[in-house]
Amino acid sequence: MQLSTPPRLDESPPPSSGREVPEINFDEFYQIHFRTLTVQLCAYTGDMGHAQDLVQEAFCRAFARWQKIVRYEDPVAWVRRVAWNLATSRWRRLRTAQLFLRRQREEHVPGPGPDRVALEAALALLPPKQRRAVVLHHLADMPISEIARQEGVAEGTVKSWLHRGRAALAAHLTERNEETRRD
Repeated sequence: MQLSTPPRLDESPPPSSGREVPEINFDEFYQIHFRTLTVQLCAYTGDMGHAQDLVQEAFCRAFARWQKIVRYEDPVAWVRRVAWNLATSRWRRLRTAQLFLRRQREEHVPGPGPDRVALEAALALLPPKQRRAVVLHHLADMPISEIARQEGVAEGTVKSWLHRGRAALAAHLTERNEETRRD
């Protein structure tokens, strides 16, 4: 008995041997071969769920080309080859991803310093409008006119928020420094 290699997806069907190929219903074909192909792929991949997914995908691809595949000498070989190729492609993608991850350097970022922690705590104590004005002006480097336009208020209002916010921050930070010195 001679084994024939399954055709590739882009190949045309093998030449007819002169005999008439009986029409096979796709549903019957699926019911007959799904389980055996899944068992084969499970042995190959070591994962029954993954094997079922691979075989299902292969059958979906076969269904889309069924009128062509049904004329092949061994349509099951085509579905099996597609499923095995899908498994191999997945392993290649995983291996590539693992190699990429291994080459990445682990970057150690120091935690926030005590000054930053104190500033964030003091900012959290400000009313929202003052906090937003201080952050936008001092951290985002936005001019007062742009903050006023964004907030829909007059520039004088933003100046007032900034003044009150800075005064409250200074009080909170000075108070914290004094508590730290006493400890």
